[in-house]
Amino acid sequence: MAARGSTAAALGAWIVFEDEAGFSMTPPHARTWSRRGHTPVIRVRGRSYRRISVAAMACYRPGERSRPIYRPRVYRKGERSSFDWTDYRDLIACTHQQLGGPTILIWDNLNTHRTTGIRQYADDHDWLTIVHLPTYTPDLNPVEGIWSLPRRGPLANAAFTDADRLTRTLRRGLRQIQYRPSLLDGCLAEAILTLNTHQPTPTRKPQ
Repeated sequence: MAARGSTAAALGAWIVFEDEAGFSMTPPHARTWSRRGHTPVIRVRGRSYRRISVAAMACYRPGERSRPIYRPRVYRKGERSSFDWTDYRDLIACTHQQLGGPTILIWDNLNTHRTTGIRQYADDHDWLTIVHLPTYTPDLNPVEGIWSLPRRGPLANAAFTDADRLTRTLRRGLRQIQYRPSLLDGCLAEAILTLNTHQPTPTRKPQ
């Protein structure tokens, strides 16, 4: 990370971590209050296959406000259940449009992240550098910490009757993170990563 941080400092680049997660209409469990001896029960009508898949970017640059950028996708049984490479391409383009400047994108080794289309897109845009995390190291990705925030917050112990309500609640939880960049910084620290704010000394040409 130190060497990559030096590259980012030299380029004045944003360091952007990406990850994706799925959210269902059945609630994640969380602690809550109840009368002693009475376990809280949340009843869910029927069984729904509707889920929301979310791809998110955690964006960092020394001296700048940390920013999350995300894109949800609702899918149902029988439909494609994950993002394809064009979805990631569009998210990368949207992120660059919002941030400006060079981008070092760090993500895992998902097959979709290694498609010919993604590699060609990176080759065609000199502002984009892609780095793959080592295999089986989700703990190095700050976005993993982002997913835990809505699950412990607005989604905790909540049952949803339709996908639209789940989407609205999830968006509200992620929007709260946008207003509190310190939460993103905490996710970075939780991944045991820090940004090197040292600017490299320019190399002088011999006279």
